[in-house]
Amino acid sequence: MDVRAKKALGQHFLTDQSIAKSIVDALAQDSEVPGVLEIGPGMGVLTKYLLQREDIDPVMIEIDKESVDYLLTHFDGIEGKIIEGDYLKLDVTGLFEGKYRVIGNFPYNISSQIFFKILEDKDRVPEVVCMIQKEVADRIAERPGTKVYGILSVLLQAWYDIEYVLSVGPGAFAPPPKVKSAVIRLKRNSRTELGCDEKLFKTVVKTAFNQRRKTLRNALKPLLKEGADTTDPVFDLRAEKLSVEDFIALTALLS
Repeated sequence: MDVRAKKALGQHFLTDQSIAKSIVDALAQDSEVPGVLEIGPGMGVLTKYLLQREDIDPVMIEIDKESVDYLLTHFDGIEGKIIEGDYLKLDVTGLFEGKYRVIGNFPYNISSQIFFKILEDKDRVPEVVCMIQKEVADRIAERPGTKVYGILSVLLQAWYDIEYVLSVGPGAFAPPPKVKSAVIRLKRNSRTELGCDEKLFKTVVKTAFNQRRKTLRNALKPLLKEGADTTDPVFDLRAEKLSVEDFIALTALLS
């Protein structure tokens, strides 16, 4: 019995076994962090290869009951390792004693939300390997100065080194999506703190890009204190021109 892909859940099941193996192989071998959380295993195309690796102790979370039943029926030894639920609402605190890694073919309609949640637990998540819509992958890995560069680019690059692993065409899925896909790897960088207020940093980044056609002087008006000095040349720029370090310095100016 196969699982029926549900449009409401954004399900497109990867069927290409070689790509599935490449995704799992992209997780660092013999890491000191055996705990791995797989988000949205579906019919277990990645799960199969995760279970074959002795250096990995996986836990799966799946929102679709039909998929959970399928996995429990077709994979030995996953009882107690699979959670039926919504990752975005999941309290991961007790799932792993310490650090854990993340892998998955993320549902494209909520991939940004997944990344924002991973960022909330960034000090426990040293590595992420995921398949997402290619457009989003390009945005995350992009450098400053282009229209593709945006909120996710800055917030993720502040804490992770981004590696583009491979592109995947629609024919690798059932049903085929209408967009191209890509696999990326995020590895936690050495940054332990930003050197500015982290909450304000997020607000500055989001506010700046929400009106990206405006100069920062105009885009950031809601955040400027009365009488704030905006003579610094950075305020003449648009958000897409600023690197992570530039946004950190800008946040410090606004503090």
